[in-house]
Amino acid sequence: MESSPTDLQQIKCVIEAALFTSQESLPLTELKKLFEEDVALDQIRGALEELRSDWEGRGIELVSVASGWRFQSKPEYRKFIERLNPQKPPRYSRAVMETLSIIAYRQPVTRGDIENIRGVTVSSNIIKALETRGWIEGVGHREVPGRPILYATTREFLDDLGLKSLNELPSLEELGALVETSRPPAPQQSELPIEEALN
Repeated sequence: MESSPTDLQQIKCVIEAALFTSQESLPLTELKKLFEEDVALDQIRGALEELRSDWEGRGIELVSVASGWRFQSKPEYRKFIERLNPQKPPRYSRAVMETLSIIAYRQPVTRGDIENIRGVTVSSNIIKALETRGWIEGVGHREVPGRPILYATTREFLDDLGLKSLNELPSLEELGALVETSRPPAPQQSELPIEEALN
């Protein structure tokens, strides 16, 4: 193609090709770089919405997440796709997931804040596991003696959950219900439901 595309169909094709060949989600600013001439962001948004509509009813969907736009398999088909690559995803302990929940809902927080909410010491391995996974990062220090690190979630965390922002996280009540249904039949009496601990 000698010149940049000018009509919506060509813009859609270029964007579709870029999204399919990219290893990562692409934000609007990156998609705009695809075009030499001045293609407005509104045209790109319109093309993305049309592409999303074009792919409805298929096994693949176009979604917008925190770091941009990407194609992904629909959740209901992932169990079939996983048969091609039977490696099990890493399983995280309840302590890791509770720590991640506290950071997600109360960020930015220090290790001390997490320990106060959970009522137990937070192992360095828990923080390291979440950092290694790319779900949390240090975003500064609290200006108190010792200047403890403040932790917050990352864009990768939102991308992995298929979210655009933290506002799309389930409410604490919904999260508490999920935790309660996954608990063993006889929880310890001292444990608080997670939504009470985070409030």
